Amino acid sequence: MNVYEVKTMQERLENNTYPGRGIVLGVSENGKYAVCAYFIMGRSVNSRNRVFVGEPDGIRTQAHDPSLMVDPHLIIYHPVRECGCGLIVTNGDQTDTIWEALSRGESWESALRTRQFEDDKPNWTPRISGLQSRDGSYKMSILKAADAEGTACARFFYEYPAIPGLGHFLHTYVCDGNPVIPTFQGEPERVKIPDCIDAFTDNLWESLNEDNKISLYVRYTEIETGNCEERMINKHE
Repeated sequence: MNVYEVKTMQERLENNTYPGRGIVLGVSENGKYAVCAYFIMGRSVNSRNRVFVGEPDGIRTQAHDPSLMVDPHLIIYHPVRECGCGLIVTNGDQTDTIWEALSRGESWESALRTRQFEDDKPNWTPRISGLQSRDGSYKMSILKAADAEGTACARFFYEYPAIPGLGHFLHTYVCDGNPVIPTFQGEPERVKIPDCIDAFTDNLWESLNEDNKISLYVRYTEIETGNCEERMINKHE
């Protein structure tokens, strides 16, 4: 096994019908852009009934059809938010926990130590988070159940330098499962980050399972100037 192997997002996602929600952070091959991507998938009507909408400091999820919304507490949140030191991206309302801690001068690690996995027994879906600095370097974290009963939380933190062409991919599940969906295992996966935002967006969206994909957000931020380009795709639109 080559621990330094880097694959495309297509290679990471092909034949995987349900990686769940996913975060990609990295730097473009030319070293010019800090790159962030976030996608959501769903199997239930409640999960699939969502779209991404823009906010002044990022994006949030919203019900596509409010009449179909059953339980919003794990599916309506602010997954991407700008902060003074860069960009926060998560799969839940821990985005706000991190933002508030950073605004008080606290660390993102201390913020995440106040949170744990989601309360969706028996899956205990992990909380995945990322924090990208303005120079392109980034941190990632996963909070997951330490046992099948969800009696304790295991917390993992990773820190990566800005390396042109390299990113890391963290997702909630290994693959689909029934009745329990297997939780992501190991270190975030190494992936290739191209220079073109449209090529990366198209490749990622097309690689997600057609039945289960819901929404995708991609952002390329020019490291030198802070200017950014964004792409957003909603299946319902």
